[in-house]
Amino acid sequence: MTTNFLEMQEPSIDTDKLSYEIFSILETKFLFGYDDQKLWIPKQISPLIDSIPQLHPRPELQPESINAVSAIKNQRGKICILSIDSGGMRGILSGKALSYLEQALKTKSGNPDARIADYFDVAAGAGIGGIFTAMLFATKDQTRPIYNADDTWRFLAEQGKRFYRSSSSTSGNAFFRRLRKPRGSSSAATATAGLEKAMKEAFVENGRTLTLKDTLKPVLIPCYDLSSTAPFLFSRADALETESFNFRLWEVCRATSAEPGVFEPVPMQSIDRQTQCLAVDGGLAMSNPTAAAITHVLHNKQEFPFVRGVEDLLVLSLGTGQLFEGNYDYNEVKGWKAKEWVRPIARISGEGGADMVDQAVAMAFGQCKSSNYVRIQVKEI
Repeated sequence: MTTNFLEMQEPSIDTDKLSYEIFSILETKFLFGYDDQKLWIPKQISPLIDSIPQLHPRPELQPESINAVSAIKNQRGKICILSIDSGGMRGILSGKALSYLEQALKTKSGNPDARIADYFDVAAGAGIGGIFTAMLFATKDQTRPIYNADDTWRFLAEQGKRFYRSSSSTSGNAFFRRLRKPRGSSSAATATAGLEKAMKEAFVENGRTLTLKDTLKPVLIPCYDLSSTAPFLFSRADALETESFNFRLWEVCRATSAEPGVFEPVPMQSIDRQTQCLAVDGGLAMSNPTAAAITHVLHNKQEFPFVRGVEDLLVLSLGTGQLFEGNYDYNEVKGWKAKEWVRPIARISGEGGADMVDQAVAMAFGQCKSSNYVRIQVKEI
């Protein structure tokens, strides 16, 4: 199936069908494909929960009659990781897949208030995936998330027109296509104003600006820091440790989405103004943040002291689809000048990097990759 950017701005029958097909894969391989019973929650709690054993609520959500201490003593928990790629308006696909997943969790658990944040312990997202991550785990009261999964794709469909109105970009592509444009273009300023307004509306509650600390679980959202010429990873764990790494959520989302040539870079300061960052698109540095999330869990013994290796992880990695442009042959490309290489280079950089992360993670999981690691990526849209 082929589509263009403008068609992705609004939900359609095609995106509904495609995202449902994605969810069907997710449901088969992730919800019902795991039979290891060594989990935090004993099987006798509920036949409904038994049907999704690998997506287990934390002990605080268990009925009081269950002896949580005994459960922890006798069963080994697995840490559930959610990772969402960058991808601009194509994020509607992953947003809808998450919406289907959350609805299934409500049905299977019997809890109409079940949320994605109840069933995942860590979340990472780049670009639009970073915005979705912040939406799904941001909280006003440290008890429940502000948004549900259905809000993610609806937010993108409704608000995306503010800042993607004049762009046909996907993460990373815009930079290469606009190398020859003059700096300070009015379109970038207009798009930036739209993005900032949408992010502030999403993460400023009654005059209170939410920060990385205002998330229910550990979150990881990347950007690229032009001032240090290196990737920068916004992390709740770092924010909780010191205000020097605590940032406003709306700025974090603005930073991870700041595609060069589409949006202006983001000069940022931590809450205490001790850390500075000149941020651009997180998708340029880390279009698939799955490896960063896994590494965070494996090396964060303070929050995850019982994790011994990848066998203790359950990972769901959501791609946002790859644009179908066909293959090339030698006779076609041998005479290309720099301008003909612009778009293919962008595709190789973004999609190739995401695929390499997928391959490396799959190899790291080894024999348990079929049950502990699920990567969902549409190869042609």
